[in-house]
Amino acid sequence: MRFGESFLEELKSRIRPSDVIGRHVKLKRQGREFAGLSPFTNEKTPSFFVNDDKGFYHCFSSGKHGDAISFLMEVEGLSFPEAVEQLANMAGMTLPKEDPEAEKRAAQNKITINWMDEAQAFFHKALFMDLGREARQYLKSRGLDKEAAIRFGIGFAPDSFNALRDALVQKGATHEILIEAGLVIKPEDKSREPWDRFRNRIMFPIRDPRGRLVAFGGRAMEKDAKAKYLNSPETSIFHKGRVLYHYPEARQSLSNPQNPARGLIVAEGYMDVIALARAGFDHAVAPLGTALTEDQLDLLWRAGPEPVLCFDGDKAGLRAAFRSVERAIPKIKPGQTLRFALLPDGQDPDDLIQSKGRAAMSDVLEKSVPLIEMLWQREVTAEPLDSPEAKAGLKDRIFKVLREFSHDGVRDQYKTALLERFDKEYGRRKWTPNRRLSENQRVSPTQKMAMGSDAMKQARETRVLGAIFEWPDLLTHIDQQFFGIEFASEAYQSLQTALLSYWRVINTVEKSALLAHIEAQGLEKLLQNLRRQRRLTVAAMGGPDADLETRLALWRAEANALSGQYQDADARKDTQSRLADTIREDNADALLRLMRSSRGIRE
Repeated sequence: MRFGESFLEELKSRIRPSDVIGRHVKLKRQGREFAGLSPFTNEKTPSFFVNDDKGFYHCFSSGKHGDAISFLMEVEGLSFPEAVEQLANMAGMTLPKEDPEAEKRAAQNKITINWMDEAQAFFHKALFMDLGREARQYLKSRGLDKEAAIRFGIGFAPDSFNALRDALVQKGATHEILIEAGLVIKPEDKSREPWDRFRNRIMFPIRDPRGRLVAFGGRAMEKDAKAKYLNSPETSIFHKGRVLYHYPEARQSLSNPQNPARGLIVAEGYMDVIALARAGFDHAVAPLGTALTEDQLDLLWRAGPEPVLCFDGDKAGLRAAFRSVERAIPKIKPGQTLRFALLPDGQDPDDLIQSKGRAAMSDVLEKSVPLIEMLWQREVTAEPLDSPEAKAGLKDRIFKVLREFSHDGVRDQYKTALLERFDKEYGRRKWTPNRRLSENQRVSPTQKMAMGSDAMKQARETRVLGAIFEWPDLLTHIDQQFFGIEFASEAYQSLQTALLSYWRVINTVEKSALLAHIEAQGLEKLLQNLRRQRRLTVAAMGGPDADLETRLALWRAEANALSGQYQDADARKDTQSRLADTIREDNADALLRLMRSSRGIRE
């Protein structure tokens, strides 16, 4: 039975190698790995290691290396299908059904790939012929010798419309199979023969995650070429968004127990990857001229939990980094994130390594920042933060991006970290006597005494907070002012925080949903204590029948007084008038008690 790559990757993601291997080997955790005695040799000192993050085992005494499937094949003598079936049962996965059409496509793709290998051999041979002299000189100018060309399979496509076509046809290829492989172009005029797609270009082989040669990338030798880089077209074996250059080699390098990295390095182009690999960073890959796709992100995380994306430190590099942030956020989960490394002076890895050496590149990678830092930079640089409205916009953007996280636990952690940073850098500012106030805002000695009254402040806090729970729709109009209040009571601070998470993330004013959220936060008792003062709160906000405009005016008066910003004479008269209009028999008793409590008079 054949198993598709997606099925095998899903199977490996569900099975921890330590669980499978632990049935045969006594393992002991050592940091991020497990260690035990080799099942392949007789030894007294453990040299057998299992790494769940990277999905492999490695035996130093025997040199054997592999994943959970290969381990079962080695230890239990199972065939590949038998090992897969056993692991699928462990993972609770159903084996895929036989698909005759899929078998037929796989057989055809195998033929196509064989001709891709023949093409690669042709290009590689051409590089070292007389017609490849200029290409060799160019590679030499970039620091690449014959050994590097052999290591990375670099070749050369002659400046000819039929050199490759004729060479492969002589070996038995048909025009149809070469068109299918993307090696030649089918003319619209049926009377003409197909011609070579790649001409006068340095050729880089592109392999799929299984290591099969499925495409080429060609760099033009002409300075005025319309396309500096040209990739193979989409074919039955090649889908650009599902492949990363140098991925099979990079993944193998990362799985080496002696490699301490937690993820692949992602550079921009072929030459960057080659420069990184030659400098000792063989776990480097590159997308094929486009921004990272979701499929490519999945490939990165299959290799390691924390890939590092390298970008130029200029504006274009930052924009590219921000696009990667946007694409990655919905897929972030525990054990699956990104880091970002920004290179200096607009250099790429190839430039940096050639000019300053491996140590400079290593320093850039060590200074890479986590995803949350790049996310923060994206939001704070979206617009100048030189006004309260702009800062409020920043907070709105933060809550908008939080809704894009699909994993609840990760979203909660990002919310806590981002809001704490916002409050630290742009949030609340405590009132001090030295702050300049307008003439209408200056505090009289009597007002200072009133502000100093703990009982009065607590009463105001109760009314301001209680009104929100009584009429959650008030938040639509006063959310920024409310969430900027510094409550003295820790209980009220907890309720304010719970309101904040509810309002910004859920973004609704449905009262029953709000109360359910508070209960889910474990704050029901705090809310009950607050609601014991409900009659006073309702009275202070104009009574049960007051209109929204009146409640807003009365609430703002209380909130302003709480923060020490008193109303001017006209505003105070308007508030008093609104309050007087609400005095009816059913509200008079509550208002009287409210006035007494405000003056510190006990009943």
